[in-house]
Amino acid sequence: MNRTILLTGILFGLLAIVLGAFGAHGLEKLVDSESIEMFETGVRYQMYHALFLLFLGIWQGLDKKHKKVIYTMVLMGVVLFSFSIYALALNSLTSFDFKVIGFLTPIGGVFLILGWFLLGYRILIHKRA
Repeated sequence: MNRTILLTGILFGLLAIVLGAFGAHGLEKLVDSESIEMFETGVRYQMYHALFLLFLGIWQGLDKKHKKVIYTMVLMGVVLFSFSIYALALNSLTSFDFKVIGFLTPIGGVFLILGWFLLGYRILIHKRA
């Protein structure tokens, strides 16, 4: 489980760097400044949660079951939150109207909040051996 969490964190971090570079250097001629800001928000939250997953993967204070639940919350949160923001930010470049999936962004945000809450709760009740 730790290996999967760490590899997902690394993948999310790598993608955040690539997408951040694309947003900073490739989007300025394609979309308006509001869309670029929106895209950067998705990148920023993706990177925050990549780091979150790296911490989760190395912390030994959780059992496998709880790590898996938190990992699932964060994974779903990043996919729904950040990736829906990317689609919405690039909406003007496609013939498909991604605004129809806009409801996924706050759902993803709720999953991210739950991931943070559950990790905090598990740390709070963790007893040292």
